[in-house]
Amino acid sequence: MTALLDLMLPDRCGGCGLAGQPWCVACAAELARPPVRIHPRADPGVPCWALGPYAGPGRRAVLAAKEHGRRDLAEPLGLASALALARLRAPDRPLVLVPAPTRAAAARRRGGDPVARAARCAAGWLIDCRTVPLLRLARGVRDSVGLTTWQRAHNLRDKVMVDEAVLARAGIGAKVEVVLVDDVLTTGATACESVRVLGRIGVPARAVLVTCAA
Repeated sequence: MTALLDLMLPDRCGGCGLAGQPWCVACAAELARPPVRIHPRADPGVPCWALGPYAGPGRRAVLAAKEHGRRDLAEPLGLASALALARLRAPDRPLVLVPAPTRAAAARRRGGDPVARAARCAAGWLIDCRTVPLLRLARGVRDSVGLTTWQRAHNLRDKVMVDEAVLARAGIGAKVEVVLVDDVLTTGATACESVRVLGRIGVPARAVLVTCAA
């Protein structure tokens, strides 16, 4: 019962474990810093930015959202992303956030996709911004933990698919600014394949934004 109540009413900060609140001021300030330009081993061909390194409150919040059912962290993580996007986006252009694809089995296990959830929260903080879940993973994609850069690329090759129904409804025009968003960027393999697929369908990504860079 205690564990269930912790999930329903988290009383510890998802970034540092401080008791009494689900997200503390110090962790919010840590992720509110200007985004950092990163250069992954696999280059997706567009600028990549991170809210911070895969350490500290960013790492702990990502893990809590993915592995411990902390859905409440979508809002502070989304706000942190929104602050970064407000600095990076081109003025006077609509912004579309495309969540990086995830394995269906992982999303089911987590009760939904934490990346897409945080992206929706981010879009809610920004003017003329929306989230469009264009990408999905085909069957047969392995968990990428422990794989090398080459193995990750091979694992994803031709496995990032476009949701044609979503694309048909999206109405993404030529003047729209598209940003691929994800929680962690390790080698850049997911970003590379996702950016390639988006370009192939005429929805070129301008940048990649992640919560943490490993």
